[in-house]
Amino acid sequence: MGDKQFGIDNQRLLQYARDIQSVWSTGLQVAVVIGGGNIFRGVQAEQGGMERTQGDYMGMLATMINSMALQSALESIGVDTRLQSAIEMKSIAEPFIKRRAVRHLEKGRVVIFGSGTGNPFFTTDTAASLRAIETDCDVILKGTRVDGIYTADPEKDPSAVKFDRLTFSEVFEKDLKVMDMTAFTLCNENKLPIIVFDMNKSGNLQKLVSGESIGTLVTHA
Repeated sequence: MGDKQFGIDNQRLLQYARDIQSVWSTGLQVAVVIGGGNIFRGVQAEQGGMERTQGDYMGMLATMINSMALQSALESIGVDTRLQSAIEMKSIAEPFIKRRAVRHLEKGRVVIFGSGTGNPFFTTDTAASLRAIETDCDVILKGTRVDGIYTADPEKDPSAVKFDRLTFSEVFEKDLKVMDMTAFTLCNENKLPIIVFDMNKSGNLQKLVSGESIGTLVTHA
């Protein structure tokens, strides 16, 4: 949403698309999972008195709006994409089918996974972990507003110290907030590394996949 209070900032969207294009153009296979918090958050709906399951499904639909917007931005700059949804939406997206998703990646298309896992009570972090494992991804790149994992929230605590590298065990021991516990445990059990980085700084994604020390790397050992 950029500097807006809600919704989609077209300049931010185009920045994300160009960053993804810079990586895709090198021949790397790229899959994307997007949240929907700029439009609607299921947890906030529950706090306001709405039934949690209904709120979560509304949040999943919000991720589809963002996914469609990213797909449009990518295609506008020549990136071939496919959008798959965990909830059937025939008019706008393919259903998620692992073999089809892998085939799209093999053909050089950026695959966007929308609607989270398709189930309430699961975050888009969990959806990203699940899809990454299902499609045999090498790493999860978790884009956030900060440039890695810190001892505390750097937006609130100026004395917070950044980690360059951690193991899954260290994250558990230090009770660090990387992603929700379900998603993090999935990555740990499947030995899938995670890199947390600042996605709002243009060029970071390309630097990261080029091997530069960007963000924080979480590995199994």
